[in-house]
Amino acid sequence: MNTVDDKTVVKEYFNATGFDRWRRIYGDGEVNKVQLDIRTGHQQTVDKVLSWLRADGNLADLSICDAGCGVGSLSIPLAEAGAQVFASDISEKMTGEAAKRAKDSLGNSNNPTFVVQDLEELSGSYHTVVCLDVLIHYPQDKAAQMIAHLAKLAESRLILSFAPKTLALTVLKKIGDFFPGPSKATRAYQHKEADIIKILADNGFSIQRNEMTSTRFYFSRLLEATRISN
Repeated sequence: MNTVDDKTVVKEYFNATGFDRWRRIYGDGEVNKVQLDIRTGHQQTVDKVLSWLRADGNLADLSICDAGCGVGSLSIPLAEAGAQVFASDISEKMTGEAAKRAKDSLGNSNNPTFVVQDLEELSGSYHTVVCLDVLIHYPQDKAAQMIAHLAKLAESRLILSFAPKTLALTVLKKIGDFFPGPSKATRAYQHKEADIIKILADNGFSIQRNEMTSTRFYFSRLLEATRISN
């Protein structure tokens, strides 16, 4: 499967059967044990990003791009905290659900702004760009292109999550436990942390904070990188 096919598969999946599955996972309704584990892991990653940004004490002053926003798990609490949020996703159904959830939480506010857009077509300039649980759908060369594009949008900071490539996770993935059963609908790509750090460095960013989220079925390395001053 080539990189173009990966993107097509992701878009079609999250506009079809994947939308219903992940809407449940990212919601608060009843799910199976595997889905509950993934929900827990994803929420831990979101909570870590929120804690980093809140700890800096300037959220209300920030413009933030949430690239690959899904159903708004991060965008909505960021807007509630006062940040100006631009959120995008490749899936029309996902952004529609995110807008609905934002209205339920925030009323008729125009913040966050949700758009249906390919990550690599995003434009503008934002203090902070965040991209969570997206790179897992793409191979290394495509991930490098995506990170390079996001780096151009970030004035100060870029926060990324990815599935780290380790021997243990590679074994799990090969035996089908990484995304078991019906949850496996797109390819799950792992990335070496050193490779992601090098891509960030090549685009003018250095690592400031990092965290690892690990549950039974959810594994995510979170990196915060800031722009290197000239």
